[in-house]
Amino acid sequence: MFLCIALVAIWAAHRTGGWASVRGLLARVSDWRRARPRRWLVVAALLMPLVLAVEYVLMRLLGIPLPSPQPAWPRLPLLFALLFIPAACEELAWSATLCEPLQASYTALGAALIIGASWALLHVGPYLQAGRDASWILGQLLFTVAFRVVLVWLYDASGQSLFAATIGHAAYNTAWQLFPDHGSGYDPWLTAALTTVVAALPIALFGARTLTRREPSP
Repeated sequence: MFLCIALVAIWAAHRTGGWASVRGLLARVSDWRRARPRRWLVVAALLMPLVLAVEYVLMRLLGIPLPSPQPAWPRLPLLFALLFIPAACEELAWSATLCEPLQASYTALGAALIIGASWALLHVGPYLQAGRDASWILGQLLFTVAFRVVLVWLYDASGQSLFAATIGHAAYNTAWQLFPDHGSGYDPWLTAALTTVVAALPIALFGARTLTRREPSP
């Protein structure tokens, strides 16, 4: 699925400006220098793992049964590197191709909701194939929309760095794999609630139009 999404983004870039546009699009995957200030890369890497860490603590405090953790710290760098690839493929479309034009027409929040809803619906088929029930799927779809608001916020705050958005995306996928054993204790409804709180903060602080105050490029 993520390869198909990337191919659509590449096709759109080629149609707009030929192979030069395609090369420019692909180069943005490593545009970490665009992130100013650099602290947004750290925020992108830590934000969603912290959300899932809070979820884990809350579930423990509430007495919700959880499987025993199976730490995979030695494999963590490799796991993150592998999950960075599908995240980059998706963000080529969602962030680099769609986010900026949609923001221009519908505000940053509007763009996030449109992309988030589309992103969520694309996952319904895989969730059904994985045997998830209706409640789990609905909770995860709500989380997906809230998470896209967070990713648009990170994208804008970092100077529209595709690398920052990809880091944030891959960091969530990695944290999910460690929760606490390949996602076996994951509660999408609790994750959706916590992520919605995080997503609401930039809206409350900066408004729906920008989600964040972007520093002007030199």
